Amino acid sequence: MARDSFWLARRFYLFNWNMHLGVVLPYSAVLLFCVGGMLAESQLISQDRRCFVYRNYYYEYVPERLHWTAAERLCRQRFGFLTTIGTIEDNQKLASFMQAMRVTKALWIGAKVKEGGPGTFGSHILTFSGRTDTKYAKLLKQFPQLHSVTICAQVQFDSTFVGVSTVFSYSVPSFINEFQLRANIVRGQQIQLALLVHGVHSPYSQAVENNGKWHHLCVSWTRRGGGWAIAADGSVISSGEQLYISDDIGTGGVFIIGQEQDTFGGSFRKDESFIGNITQLHIWDRVLNASEIQALAEDCFVIPLGLFFQWNVSIFEIESTVQVYKGFSQCKGDGFQTTEPFDILWVDGTKPLFHNISSDVSHPVNQGQCVTFDPLTGTWTSELCSKQKEALCRYDKDAYEQMQDFSSLPPSPFFLYVKEKSVDVSIADYLLLNRSDYPQNVTSANDITSVLLEATDESHAKLTSADLLALTRFLGNVAELDFETEANNSETILSLASNYIKLASRIIDVECSFEWLIISEVIHGPYVIIHSVDMLAEKLSDILLSIGQSIVLSTENIDVQIKGNQLPRLESDLVYKPKCLSARNRVDEIQIPGSEMSRLLTLGYSELIFIHVYYRSVEHHLPPHNSDSVLPAGRSNKRSQTSQLQTAVISSTVRDPVRAKNIPIAVQYSLSHRAVVGFSKFATPTCVFWNFSLQDGHYAGWSNQGCQVIQFESEVTICFCNHTTNFAVLMQFTEIQWGLETEMILNKLTFIGSGASLCALVVTLTLFTVLDIPKSDRTSIHKNLFVALIAAQVVLLSSDSATNSKSACTAVTALLHLFFMAAFAWMMVEGLLLWSKVVTVNLSEERRMKYYYLIGWGLPVLIVTITLAAAHDKYIADRYCWLNVHNGVIWAFVGPVIFIIMVNMFVLTRVVLITVSTAKRRAIMLAVNSSPIEQAYDQIRAAVKAVLVLLPILGLTWLSGVLVPLSVVMAYVFVILNSLQGLFIFLIYGVYNTEVRSTIKRLKERRKALNFSNCATSRPSSSLTSSRPASSPVTGSESLAKDDGPQVTDGANLQGICKMSFYDNSVIYENPAATNERQLSTPSLPRGPDEELSCCSQSPVASTKGCKVDCPFSSRQEDMEDGCSLHVPAELEDRSCSSLNVMSLKRVGSLYLD
Repeated sequence: MARDSFWLARRFYLFNWNMHLGVVLPYSAVLLFCVGGMLAESQLISQDRRCFVYRNYYYEYVPERLHWTAAERLCRQRFGFLTTIGTIEDNQKLASFMQAMRVTKALWIGAKVKEGGPGTFGSHILTFSGRTDTKYAKLLKQFPQLHSVTICAQVQFDSTFVGVSTVFSYSVPSFINEFQLRANIVRGQQIQLALLVHGVHSPYSQAVENNGKWHHLCVSWTRRGGGWAIAADGSVISSGEQLYISDDIGTGGVFIIGQEQDTFGGSFRKDESFIGNITQLHIWDRVLNASEIQALAEDCFVIPLGLFFQWNVSIFEIESTVQVYKGFSQCKGDGFQTTEPFDILWVDGTKPLFHNISSDVSHPVNQGQCVTFDPLTGTWTSELCSKQKEALCRYDKDAYEQMQDFSSLPPSPFFLYVKEKSVDVSIADYLLLNRSDYPQNVTSANDITSVLLEATDESHAKLTSADLLALTRFLGNVAELDFETEANNSETILSLASNYIKLASRIIDVECSFEWLIISEVIHGPYVIIHSVDMLAEKLSDILLSIGQSIVLSTENIDVQIKGNQLPRLESDLVYKPKCLSARNRVDEIQIPGSEMSRLLTLGYSELIFIHVYYRSVEHHLPPHNSDSVLPAGRSNKRSQTSQLQTAVISSTVRDPVRAKNIPIAVQYSLSHRAVVGFSKFATPTCVFWNFSLQDGHYAGWSNQGCQVIQFESEVTICFCNHTTNFAVLMQFTEIQWGLETEMILNKLTFIGSGASLCALVVTLTLFTVLDIPKSDRTSIHKNLFVALIAAQVVLLSSDSATNSKSACTAVTALLHLFFMAAFAWMMVEGLLLWSKVVTVNLSEERRMKYYYLIGWGLPVLIVTITLAAAHDKYIADRYCWLNVHNGVIWAFVGPVIFIIMVNMFVLTRVVLITVSTAKRRAIMLAVNSSPIEQAYDQIRAAVKAVLVLLPILGLTWLSGVLVPLSVVMAYVFVILNSLQGLFIFLIYGVYNTEVRSTIKRLKERRKALNFSNCATSRPSSSLTSSRPASSPVTGSESLAKDDGPQVTDGANLQGICKMSFYDNSVIYENPAATNERQLSTPSLPRGPDEELSCCSQSPVASTKGCKVDCPFSSRQEDMEDGCSLHVPAELEDRSCSSLNVMSLKRVGSLYLD
């Protein structure tokens, strides 16, 4: 997707550029090197017959005769490579293409021969061809008397031979057949081996396949017990005892390879001669054990202990018809081959298994040679790289086409200025993408660089993408110059270095970020500049001692320090801190620990060159990219990981100027980055270095091998790496990758839930406002919370319409920030009030609403105002109307919300503990006969009920948002819980609220009573009361059994007389039994969180004259502090003034959650 967007942006850029110059070049008219446009795959498309397309590459034939290095450089000048051939099909196709172009001479391709892998060794091989009684090789060495012996050799049998074959024989004057290894070869069967000791023959044993391959054979014998063994390819295949135990193997004998001796040292027999090859024959005067034989076969490691003879053909008398040649082996079961093993090294870093180089002995492949391709036969040969030959270049298809687009553009203002300033030589030619000119020496490079630098300053024209490509290529050419031959010209070299770094700094400036993205198909961003600067710094360090003690070059975006140091004088860590630091980068530095200096001293180094380079603007030139090696990107409901460069790039190199090579050491570096924030994302820093090794024509890229994070803070990361190179910090953002269907479902759920919540909150607020609900701090807090949530939902549902206007989007974001912040602030006030009423049991009626208003509205207004003032220009996100999550503004909301949720979690925990404790005491007092399981059930039910009631009002459902990045299921849970928060509040605090329900019921009963009163105006008020039917008294135990809420009670059965008057809205409770004792019976606590403590419940102290307490409903509410009132249950209003069970009212100290 990113690649497509860059491609479109590039096309748009090219069109605008042409229009700016008054020239319209349609895409079909763009000129390519391969004239005529693209045809079908595998078809020639060039009128000049020099270029063709195959698969995803363009191939260009270079008719100029060049040596291999020049040809390779020519291809790189055009942002390609010498051709790589990966398969036999590619090889055949290229041969047919070149034949169609009538090219018949060998061409350079992008391969060189390098030395074989570790373990490669050469060995002289003896070849015995054909059955004869004359071919032999006699060992010219005096044998001692052998109590034990082991002989091993690499042997290759002729697969066409059938019959008995003597590999070697040893005879002494007193006995001819003293020691022999014989083979019996039968067609279609494995080769059989047998050992002969002093005329005693062991049985033949099947050893190896008769397949013409090399095999490692060993035989051993000892006089002790006559033990013997035969091993093939590292494994013992046959062994035994009692094979001649009478004497040792005799001294002074003759050892012959390839023949059996019928007389002492002669009388060979043709039908028992050996046919094949043999090498690496060794003799020990002891028995090798099985592990030693296996190691010898697998690793070709010759064990020195007891070694009597090690393979050396110079000690042999070799018959003239026996061929001797040198073969090579990497052991490891590969056997020997006639030519030395070699590997093919491709210039673009690919590693194809295919190669077509002949291994003929007449044309050996030598290390370091370059490879040519014969278009007539398709074969490859190795040639001296200095030979002059034609070449074949290969370019990536997309990069090549983009390159041609830029080549076809009209000259840029920068190019025209350079052309105008050119005097003797046309410096502008170095900027032409279809030319391959490059400076030949330091002096000309310095002159050209000076003009180019002046042009970037004086032309006042922004560099185009074509200009960046040309300048990048030019800087690479300069870095490849030979500085050592011109070391005496120090003034010119220093001037060139200064101009070079200044020009490179201009190229990687943040103003060129868009142009770098445009040319990303051709080159891999500004890392090409980093690579060129590194090469230049290394070449300058090699001649540093002749031009000065140090070089310090500091520009706006690049800082270079090259300094020689005497290691004995360095007593502590070597710290490099760049000079071109911005305010944000002030902590950036790299240090080499003192322990590493001490280690270098012990290795014999005394004076070394330390190179440090700092690149400040690189992070602005590259987009985020997927890190598939860490987490696979998913299309639906999977976690994906994107990595983004978040820091500058800092490098450290330690170089030995004498040997002109880098020395690996460990370093520690710290780099600053933007504050790591994210919404539904996890940010993880990764310490990385840039690997410039080529893989399939591209840089290997960032790697974390050998690097680790030591310390990670919000704006600084400290890393440790066990090597030196270019370092940085990648921030890996792990986020949910949801499919389109999932996104649509979540959006619909949010819209539906928010709409339902908005309606429910409006209804709830209306109920609390219209109904005659007693005024209190709690009801006021409820109303303010409802207002904040309603406003937030309204703004949220209309936020999409403001995305097209920045000012409108800013206003919407500020309102969302304010109202959601206010909603959470009032949720915290709800928690504080609950704490004061339940945990601290503060029953004081002191008014605290002014403080609650400061918290609920004043604090959000203050936070939003400060945030807008501090970050007005980066307040909103890029694609939606909400706070920016990339620069820390989001913490103006997330920080306070986290604090509020933590406070409310603590409050909820304490309330649940108190509820469970109360339920436990109640179960003990009132349900003595209940089982422990029932008691536990009651406690769990009380706890769950408390949690469900308090979760919406305290905002704790937002905790599910933390788990959203872990699973899409949590995303659904989060959306459902929080979009329906208003609906939950309506159900719990509206529909099922006892206070609301009783108020509505009381209104109905008042209406009935008022109608009844109007019909009976002729009756006195006493008749009204007496006319109601009396209710049956209810016992205290029955009342307690019906009470569900947790409470504390003394169990007394209080019955009283109700005296009620609808005219003065007063109710009097009187207990006759208490009248005699002058005791005031204790009324109840509220039935739920939405009922206030009645003023009648605040004085459990006995009165002196009985108890008559009036609690006005409406007419006298305002006269009482905090609106204290007694709510008369509807069932009491319906009853006459007969005996009632007052035990159903809740007592002081009880907690009831409805």
